[in-house]
Amino acid sequence: MIARSYRLREEGDVRRVRSRGKAFAHGPLVARVLPNTLEPAQNRYTVIAGKKCGKAVQRNRLKRLTREALRGFHPHLKPGHDIAIIVRGDLTELPSLTEAQATLQRIFTKAALFGPANGTPVPAPGDAVVSGWRPLTAPPELGDREESS
Repeated sequence: MIARSYRLREEGDVRRVRSRGKAFAHGPLVARVLPNTLEPAQNRYTVIAGKKCGKAVQRNRLKRLTREALRGFHPHLKPGHDIAIIVRGDLTELPSLTEAQATLQRIFTKAALFGPANGTPVPAPGDAVVSGWRPLTAPPELGDREESS
């Protein structure tokens, strides 16, 4: 699941990105990218799969695959964008995480969203996803909590 601070949640924001965002497509995925003015600069994401993708089970699987692929690329993307990923294919076109990673990598390269290297290379399709959705504020450490009697 995408950390709450990185989700594009409001319906108006999603509509704005879908209508005004620049489209980058490859295969079964389309990315709509629109710069945002958040402080501090951060990316927000949403994944959309319509009924043409199949029934609910298939749509949810496509969205889970896409979110997992997106999680691996998140630390390598330039901050300051709202990104809507629209799934327009079905499970035969996007059968695995490797396919989703390859497609998103092509889209993000085409959109010039990869930022300067932060010491780690951009993951290649098929690599294990090792990064996570880190919230902007760090949760308190276990030792920092007050003991209640």
